[in-house]
Amino acid sequence: MALDSWLLAQHLQGKQPSTLRFYTWKPAAISLGYHQHHWPGHWQHLTWQGEPLSLIRRPTGGRAVLHQGDLTYAVVMSGLPINRLQAYRSICEFLIQGWRSLGVELQYGQVGRSYIHNPNCFSTATGADLVLADGSKLIGSAQLRRGSGALQHGSMRLCTDPALHQQVFSVVPKQPLLSLALPPEALFDTVINALTVAAEGCFGATFQVEPLSAEEWESVLTHGGEWGVESEAATGSTER
Repeated sequence: MALDSWLLAQHLQGKQPSTLRFYTWKPAAISLGYHQHHWPGHWQHLTWQGEPLSLIRRPTGGRAVLHQGDLTYAVVMSGLPINRLQAYRSICEFLIQGWRSLGVELQYGQVGRSYIHNPNCFSTATGADLVLADGSKLIGSAQLRRGSGALQHGSMRLCTDPALHQQVFSVVPKQPLLSLALPPEALFDTVINALTVAAEGCFGATFQVEPLSAEEWESVLTHGGEWGVESEAATGSTER
């Protein structure tokens, strides 16, 4: 997420093009919304598969998200509508179309600002989130606007461990019912490919994978904290 913030800063300076990025998490982590000031104390002592869970702060708002068995996407771009909800939906269209190509229909959530009283992002679905036909939330998204540019990133629950989720949030999760019967690695690759194709159609773009240079990584690690990211716990591919 430090990289997400850095990409937005670089984009605003005209040094980076619009970017689509997908990544997973190792070790597992809990990300806190930028304005989230209260969370259970036991979160600082959780472990999964023998490793402690990282506790980090996102540059975007919203509630806490458990990053284990999920796929995170990030979009950095300019030219979005001023209205925040319209901006969300301008970006989310590629998620809807991509999942539709896999036989999964999504619609927007309906919950208002009552979500601010719940520490768990996936326990409610606002108009910026995407849910399945049974109402279970598949994708939670958050956005950061800076001048003419925006960063929107979100988490897709694909194969989260129910026991870990219950340990974190003290509730049994409502698992998304997906029709994709694939092992985790194949599932992630299938979803990334479908969403990339959909994004090219929705944004009228052709993406190219561009690894960051050593100098760029050094810049990310040096300046990522300036955007509110306390630690970086993710690796993944970047497409520009």
